[in-house]
Amino acid sequence: MNCNRLFGRLLLAAILLTPGLAPGQTSLDEIRATPEKAGGVYYAYPVTESLNTPAPKGYKPFYISHYGRHGSRYLISDNDYKVVLDRLHDAAAHNALTPFGLDVMARLDTVWLEARGRGGELTPLGNRQHHDIATRMYRAFPEVFAPGADLYASSTVVMRCAHSMFAFIEGLKEQDPTLVIPRESGQRNMCFLNYHSPESGPFSSHEGPWYQTWKRFRDAQTHPERLVASIFSDPAYVATWVDPDEFMWQMYWLAVDMQNMETPIKFTDVFTPEELYDLWQVFNFNFFACNSSYAPAGGHFTANAKNLARDIIANADACIADKDGHGATFRFGHDGNIIPLTALLRLDNCYTDETDPARLASVWTDFKISPMASNLQIIFFKNRSGDIIAKIMLNEREIALPLATDNFPFYPWPALRDYLVGISE
Repeated sequence: MNCNRLFGRLLLAAILLTPGLAPGQTSLDEIRATPEKAGGVYYAYPVTESLNTPAPKGYKPFYISHYGRHGSRYLISDNDYKVVLDRLHDAAAHNALTPFGLDVMARLDTVWLEARGRGGELTPLGNRQHHDIATRMYRAFPEVFAPGADLYASSTVVMRCAHSMFAFIEGLKEQDPTLVIPRESGQRNMCFLNYHSPESGPFSSHEGPWYQTWKRFRDAQTHPERLVASIFSDPAYVATWVDPDEFMWQMYWLAVDMQNMETPIKFTDVFTPEELYDLWQVFNFNFFACNSSYAPAGGHFTANAKNLARDIIANADACIADKDGHGATFRFGHDGNIIPLTALLRLDNCYTDETDPARLASVWTDFKISPMASNLQIIFFKNRSGDIIAKIMLNEREIALPLATDNFPFYPWPALRDYLVGISE
C-alpha cells in the first residue's frame, strides 16, 4: 500500500507466496479458512520457517536489531474464564442450559483446570514460540553470533515479556552455550520498550475520538440471538440474568484464546464464521484506533514509537562504530508497542489513513501485524569495503517501507538511517 511503485511487482509476488493468502482473498475468507485469525492479536504466531533472500555477493550479516512482542498467553485475567463458567453453572442449576450449553460448560470446566491462577501469564506455547524464533535467527545469521558478539536483551517489567526474553535466550544458548547475553527487566528501559506519552493517554480513553465510532460499530456488529439461544434453553432466565451482547463477547475471548493454550478443546463452534468475522472487525478497529495511524488521534500513537526508533538508531550506530563489531540487541514488549512502531515506519500494509471501521479490514489487519510473539528484525550486512545495507523483517517475512532501493529487500543503511532519523524527530 505504501511501498514504492518501483517494487510493486516484486511485492505482489511476495504477497501471493505468503502462506494463508490467495488472489482476491478477503479477511472473511481467511477467517472462514482459519478461524483462529478471528483472534486478531490473540492469533498464535503462525510462522514456522523464516523466509530470507540471500544477501548480495560479498555482504555478510553482522548486527540484528530486534523488537518482539511476548508470546502466547492465557486470557489477561482469571475472571475472563470465571465469569462465563459461573454463569453457565448457575444456568445449569436452574435447568436453563441446552444440551449444547451443557457441553460448552463441561469443556470450560476442563479449561479452567489449566487456566486457573494463570491470568496474563505466558503459556508453554508462548515460551516455545520465542525459543524457536531465536533458533531460526541464529541459524539464518550465524555470523552475528560469532565469538566476541556484543549481545544485550531487555524486556518490560511485565513477567510474560521477561519470560519471553528468557525463552529466546535459551534458544540462542542451545545453539552456542558460550554466548554471553546480559539481560534486564526494569524501569530504566520502559521509556522506549513501552512508552505511552501523556498526550496519547486521553486519545485511548472513552473520551477519545474513536470511542463513539467504535461503540456504534460494536452495537451494529454484535448479533447474539442465535448464539444465546443455542446455549440457554430458558428465555426467562436469559431475560433476568444474561446480557446477550456481553455474553457473546465473553465467549469470543474464550474462543479466540484457546489456540494459545494448545488444548484440543475449542469454542469456535459456538460461532458461525460470519459472527467471528463481525466481532473481529470490532476488535481490529479498536486496536487500530488506539495504537496505530488513526487520523483523529493526530499522530500521538505513532509518536509513542519514536523513542524506540531512536534506540534502534543509537544501538546500530554503536555497533557500526566498532570496525569489527558484531552482535544484536533484543527487546521484548507488547502489541501496543510493535503496532505503533510498524505504523511509524510505514511498513507495507501497517499504515493507513482509513477511518471507517467497516472498511478497515480491507487495508489493515491486526493478525498480520501483531499475532502473539510478533517481532520486527532489522538485519545489517556489510562487505569488505565497509558498505552497509539492511533489510526489515516483520514476523520473519521481508517487508517494504516507502524508501527507494534498487535491490529489495535490502536498503542502503545511510538512506535507511536518514529515514529513521526523520520519522523519529
